[in-house]
Amino acid sequence: MSASEVNAIPAELFIRILSPFNNEYMRFYTGPFLLFSILSYSLFAQQAKEPVQVTDLLRIKSIGGINFSKDGSKAVFTVTNIEPDGDSKLDYKYVNHVYAVPADGSEQPKQITTKESSSQPGWSPDLTQLAFTRSVEGKSQVFLMPTNGGEPVQLTHFKYGASSPKWSPDGSRIIFSSEIDLKDLLKDSTLNPGYSLPPWPFEQAGFDRNESLLLPLAKPNPDGNIDEIRAYLDANISDKKAKILNKLNFQDELQTSANISFTHFFVQDVKGHAPQEITHGFYDFSGATFTPDGKHLIITGDINPKEHPDRSEESKIYIADSAGNNLHQLLGKKNTIYNNASVSPLGHWLAFQYGPVDSVEDATMAMIPLSERSGEEGIISIPFDRSKNNLTWSRDEKFLYFTSPSNGGFPLYRFNMKSKKIEALSDVNSGVGSFGVGSNGVVYVKTSVEDPFEIYSADLALQHSRQITNFNANWIDHKLISYPEKHFFKNTQGMMVEYWVMKPANFQAGKKYPVLLEIHGGPSAMWGPGESSMWHEFQYFCSKGYGVVYCNPRGSGGYGKDFQRANIMDWGSGPASDVLTAMDSCIKQGWADTSRLLVSGGSYGGYLVAWIIAHDHRFCAACSQRGVYDLATFFGEGNAWKLVPIYFGGYPWQSETKKVLQRESPIDYVDQITTPYIIFHGENDRRTGFVQSEMMYRSLKILNRPVEYVRHPGASHEITRSGDNRQRIDQLLRTYEFFDRWLKKTRYLSK
Repeated sequence: MSASEVNAIPAELFIRILSPFNNEYMRFYTGPFLLFSILSYSLFAQQAKEPVQVTDLLRIKSIGGINFSKDGSKAVFTVTNIEPDGDSKLDYKYVNHVYAVPADGSEQPKQITTKESSSQPGWSPDLTQLAFTRSVEGKSQVFLMPTNGGEPVQLTHFKYGASSPKWSPDGSRIIFSSEIDLKDLLKDSTLNPGYSLPPWPFEQAGFDRNESLLLPLAKPNPDGNIDEIRAYLDANISDKKAKILNKLNFQDELQTSANISFTHFFVQDVKGHAPQEITHGFYDFSGATFTPDGKHLIITGDINPKEHPDRSEESKIYIADSAGNNLHQLLGKKNTIYNNASVSPLGHWLAFQYGPVDSVEDATMAMIPLSERSGEEGIISIPFDRSKNNLTWSRDEKFLYFTSPSNGGFPLYRFNMKSKKIEALSDVNSGVGSFGVGSNGVVYVKTSVEDPFEIYSADLALQHSRQITNFNANWIDHKLISYPEKHFFKNTQGMMVEYWVMKPANFQAGKKYPVLLEIHGGPSAMWGPGESSMWHEFQYFCSKGYGVVYCNPRGSGGYGKDFQRANIMDWGSGPASDVLTAMDSCIKQGWADTSRLLVSGGSYGGYLVAWIIAHDHRFCAACSQRGVYDLATFFGEGNAWKLVPIYFGGYPWQSETKKVLQRESPIDYVDQITTPYIIFHGENDRRTGFVQSEMMYRSLKILNRPVEYVRHPGASHEITRSGDNRQRIDQLLRTYEFFDRWLKKTRYLSK
């Protein structure tokens, strides 16, 4: 019998196998023999399992995009696989496939799409067709597939692409979104028949309003008159020899960009006629959906003719007829964002969220009775001091479901329309991701320590839950998993701070182990057993013989408004105190080797690592990924620059703010850093900006400190979550290898 076969035997049966004697004999040995047998079995089972490897990252299948059929009998969802990219044995790509499953989990999921990557699936109301998106010549397009079998047929051929398809209630039309550049909209005779200019100022210095947008008619000539020179300069822009930046938000995730684009919505009938424009103009819209009777559309966006789109940060909710005409505002006011609109199935209610522009607090969940006369005076706010996601109605409109980060988990909640109370349907030791609510039950993606992604079905109260997929469970079942232990303490502000300790996978009492302190980003992110993005990294380091400690310091989400705002004007010392207290508490357990402590973090976590090693020298090595080290530079370099005025109350040129930014910037303490330090940054990371890490690295090199700098070409800020898989593996291995160097050196020096 193999080790894996023994591992699969239940404990009760294993005891019977161990004993050749009858039940009468067993009665004499129930106590010590039974205990010995169970412990022997448990030890053997653990030893039979394999450690988590770095390449297991490639085996994780992530699941999302759950969409219920109208009758509630079926659900579709997407599975993201990591597959070989061409003939290379080292490179991998992401591929999405669409699956369908009965809502009651009575059958195994069935793969619907093959070959090309497909996503955003949705059933037609009569269940005869499935709509989804697929890339065609670099543009997303909508496809239809018969549910009784057959090949997918491309429905849209829109030159700007088509995304996020939603069916009309009668199944005759599909509404989709498309992103259109300003330069294309200016010359599109169909979408802009009068070749009109934006009503808001284009903000090109020295020109009145929008006259610079008028296309030059002169022939390009560098030695000609001013119109010919301008035509020549415009040709240089077209040929990508120059890039002129006039807008405030000039950085996207990968590069600087002069483009201004607008998301608009279109309706396509399923017979394939040309799509009809629903929203139009030089404005941006984020959502559009049919009302259940198909007579109206609920549209989210902002029509502000006075402000440049970069300046207009508000978002409003509108209602229009099904053709997009007679559009008028339902909800909207100054300095307020309204979004996440969700129409109840019978059309009686509109749920949504609203909150202030640029604020360190979560939006308020609310609803209004839905009619063309609805407005601010009808708002019913629902108090809940956490962020809310994916507002979804039950079919009978008795409940409003949503997920929310809370205390390390992502529970599923529901608001009871009758009692006006919110009920937690799942616990904080796991996480619910995408979910759908049917007539008789819920289908949802669950993250747990045992498995980062599987689908479960349950009744409407999330009772009688059962797992209905095994996309990851089959291979994870053979892995040696470390389980986090939850603890808490009261910090210097009197707030309860939660932290988790994961012992090495092959932990043995009496031995000493290195411990890695991991720090999350945000700074308002939240980690815990219900968060999927760190599942592999935590398990990998535990499999390498490390203990792992992670914490949700002040400023983290998932603990309410006051806790989330507790790091305003204090990104460094306060949160550092929290994460170091978590480390100290772990050390008190007695198994940590205090000469072999490590620390790592990404984004804001990268910032806090730099802050910590400039003020505390207990760590034998440290790692910062895509961090921020000089807040004044970050203000100009990163597209997340608004964090500076939001958290520090002003701008770098203002004297009081300047003092705070200097006080809170790790670069101003760089001469105090002596800890061996590896720094990572994506070459195209524009969220935090890569000059940050260049400054830190160069400063430490001038000081002749032990530092190593790693750049990943083409990588964005999302490298560790959705980046190139070879680079993801590279970053994790380089971190481990760097730590190993200094752990060995520390061991040698301590002998």
